[in-house]
Amino acid sequence: MNESVRPARPHHKLTEDGRRMREVLSYSRRGSRFTPKQAEGWAAHQADWVIPDEAVDRPDFELDQWFGRSAPLVVEIGSGVGEATAVLAAARPECNVLALEVWRPGVADGLWRAAEAGAENIRFCSVDAAWFLEHVLAPDSIAELWTFFPDPWHKKKHRKRRLIDREFAATAVSRLQVGALWRLATDWADYADQMREVLDAEPLLDGGAVPRWDARPVTKFERKGLEKGREITDLSYRKIDPQA
Repeated sequence: MNESVRPARPHHKLTEDGRRMREVLSYSRRGSRFTPKQAEGWAAHQADWVIPDEAVDRPDFELDQWFGRSAPLVVEIGSGVGEATAVLAAARPECNVLALEVWRPGVADGLWRAAEAGAENIRFCSVDAAWFLEHVLAPDSIAELWTFFPDPWHKKKHRKRRLIDREFAATAVSRLQVGALWRLATDWADYADQMREVLDAEPLLDGGAVPRWDARPVTKFERKGLEKGREITDLSYRKIDPQA
């Protein structure tokens, strides 16, 4: 949703007396030091495949320009180190794939993985995903949305920080095209229950738990969950036509 002046992004909001505002977010920013391979990937591909944070603040920002074309838009929230992103994007050359990931070393990993997979249709951005969907993307603009293994914030006192809540779901649904899929996965049973409760309550979504999506690679993160005895839950919801 392009606007002449967008609200300040998270981490950039200030109180009236100029102090940085404390915000409840679905993520925490980890260290930014690169390994040699991450540094190599960043140096080789950052200029072409990474959308700078400050670019989205410009009034003339147009996402298609960063891809060099107009194409169906797939958005992944939390691409991690890009294991799934690169494989899935390479299989969809007809789509523009936007990977939203706040951890820069993960983006750097994603860059070399995308290059190895030949997935030149990915663009990475480290802007807060909830803010990006609400203030940058237009309604009915997303052809498919992926949210694989979002931070579970498994301690009860931290669960308010989970991404999938009613407010975020309402925003995400408004950005999905009619017929678009929202694919999710988690290895935390109580988060899976929360996801189903939230998404089942959305009147424009139809879906629920599904067998594991075969196209999604088993990532290192997923394997760790399985090794610890946690069950993986895949969910898939489709946006229905409100006029139907």
